[in-house]
Amino acid sequence: MKAVIQRVSKASVTIDSHITSRIANGLLILVGIEESDDQTDIDWLCKKIVQLRIFNDEHGIMNLSVLDTRGDFLVVSQFTLHASTKKGNRPSYIKAAKPESAIPLYEQFISRLGSLAGKKIETGTFGAMMQIESINDGPVTIIIDTKNKV
Repeated sequence: MKAVIQRVSKASVTIDSHITSRIANGLLILVGIEESDDQTDIDWLCKKIVQLRIFNDEHGIMNLSVLDTRGDFLVVSQFTLHASTKKGNRPSYIKAAKPESAIPLYEQFISRLGSLAGKKIETGTFGAMMQIESINDGPVTIIIDTKNKV
């Protein structure tokens, strides 16, 4: 499981010209699921995300988590995080999970994140054509891959 985590001052998802989700200060999380991912990946990644100290404290030091700041979460599925560009110019997505296995894992990820955060998680719509708008605060962007925990 891969995640691109951006500290944002606001973010939203638009589908068919309608804003379907939006957050204020918090985290925009783009998550890519591969066939070998399971509940262990979900648990580890969700814990890592909620504890990640990437928000500024009163001294301007990145020392606070999203929980400390009572920030919001917006999670968007993004299979293209598993693109392989080793051969040619057209990316291969062979490592990305098929929808029948990815959707349940995506839903479990959202549920687990919400449980750890103690709040509702805003989301995109799996498989939909979405426009994501965000203001990256910092900018701060962190990439985490559960296959590279060490």
